[in-house]
Amino acid sequence: MKVAILMGSEKDMSKMQACADTLDEFGVPYEVHVMSAHRTPEKVAAFVSSARSAGFGVIVCGAGKAAHLAGAAAAHTTLPVIGVPIAAGGLGGVDALYSTVQMPTGIPVATVAIDSAANAAYLAASILSIHDTDLAGKLAAYRESLAT
Repeated sequence: MKVAILMGSEKDMSKMQACADTLDEFGVPYEVHVMSAHRTPEKVAAFVSSARSAGFGVIVCGAGKAAHLAGAAAAHTTLPVIGVPIAAGGLGGVDALYSTVQMPTGIPVATVAIDSAANAAYLAASILSIHDTDLAGKLAAYRESLAT
């Protein structure tokens, strides 16, 4: 299975690159797409609605300011959605954090810390490792390396 990395703007790639880099380290395939919950909502809905049948197992969404991308994605799929609030604008990412973490009951979004795209990748890999023993082993080895 692969991971979809979505971001609201091409400007967000500098913050979301850590997600791609971390997935590369674990050999997890992914695709990167730019789509906005506000500017291209139909594109978001169409992509996310077909994500499971397209072989995706997790969707990671990075967005700043109003940051509705993860919630918009979660509204159209039962796949796990991980939100990465991005610091953009004058509030240092707190606005994005609140927009990402406060979801209605039944439409969950797992949310990592502001600008923490690498942790989103670790969480996505952990989710995929439920059915991938090789990936589970790589994650276990990585965790062991943190103790040294």
